[in-house]
Amino acid sequence: MRYARPKYVVTGVTALGGLLFGYDIGIMSSILQMEGFNEYFDSPDALATGVIVSSLTIGCFLGSLLSGPLADRFSRKITIMLGALVCTLGSAIQFASISRAMLIVGRFVNGLAIGFLSSVVPMYQSETAPPGSRGRMVSLQQWAITWGIFLAFGIDYGCSYIEGARQFRLPLGLQIVPSVILLFTMAFMPFSPRWLVAHDHVGDARQVLGRLRAYGHTSAPEVTEELRLIHQTIAFERATKASSYWELLKGPNRRRTLLGCGIQFMQQFTGINTLMLYSPTIFRSIGMGSVQSIAMFQAINGLVNVTSTVPAILWIDRWGRRATLLLGTLLIIVFYLVLSLLLRSYDALTDLTSHDSVIFNLGPRGLGIASICMVYLVVASFAFS
Repeated sequence: MRYARPKYVVTGVTALGGLLFGYDIGIMSSILQMEGFNEYFDSPDALATGVIVSSLTIGCFLGSLLSGPLADRFSRKITIMLGALVCTLGSAIQFASISRAMLIVGRFVNGLAIGFLSSVVPMYQSETAPPGSRGRMVSLQQWAITWGIFLAFGIDYGCSYIEGARQFRLPLGLQIVPSVILLFTMAFMPFSPRWLVAHDHVGDARQVLGRLRAYGHTSAPEVTEELRLIHQTIAFERATKASSYWELLKGPNRRRTLLGCGIQFMQQFTGINTLMLYSPTIFRSIGMGSVQSIAMFQAINGLVNVTSTVPAILWIDRWGRRATLLLGTLLIIVFYLVLSLLLRSYDALTDLTSHDSVIFNLGPRGLGIASICMVYLVVASFAFS
């Protein structure tokens, strides 16, 4: 890392954890529509489909709860490697699934891994990135998630032309590749300077900061100053027992905890993952008949997600987090409202015996196209904010 830009190398490698997260989010969306999948697993009904889909989320929930203690005790680096190893195992189980139960178990195991990675990767990135560019560095994690979703959609589209069980096994198995790459490349990444100081490895922390900030010059002023600030923060936490989870619910920390958890909860409560997962169902409901056409429109959806995240990476430190979040939320509300009206109008129009009546001055085809555009605009609004 001596002659490269260390912050980008470290952030880029760990962002593979985000790519895995995105891949897992996106991979089942088109698979659920595939003929090979439905033939092999005997056309799962809505309940069975919901269990298959939600098993990943349940695993994520448990993995997120475990990630904090593991990261504090064994380091952020080791926890990320553990997440990559568990993801490899879960992906292998899904690839080899011969029953719905086995597929559900594989999804759950992958969820555990994603719970580790989605929690610890941004933590590791923020602790290894320079203070002035942490917003941009952590935004790369979100961009990696969008790339994972796009790759999943694109692979699903390509595999939709394959017949038989390979149609769904190949997309499920390919997620082993980035997880193995993450596992081995993380072995060459440094430990978090903050974790090293917290475990009294101050000399090692100085060495890491020297490599990350000053190309190996451990005596550089910026290295000394950042090490002092880290040591000061950790000493304060130990003196006030601020590292206790119970302290998060006391005094002024309660408001910070509620804000942090509330924002995380509400950004998921916008339904973005549900929209990503079930947008093929929306496409089918507005007249997309073939699996290939559905997968193609879903791949475009993934591309919109990727490109719309770029502005946040470039300008989030200039725009400010709060203003960006508020603008994105407002746009999501507007586009969701228009989408719901368009879908309702499409249903009402197609129920008529004659299509002479026109709603919003659009026929069924126009309403369908407009609905697809609204899906893309919701995704774009979420992505940049």
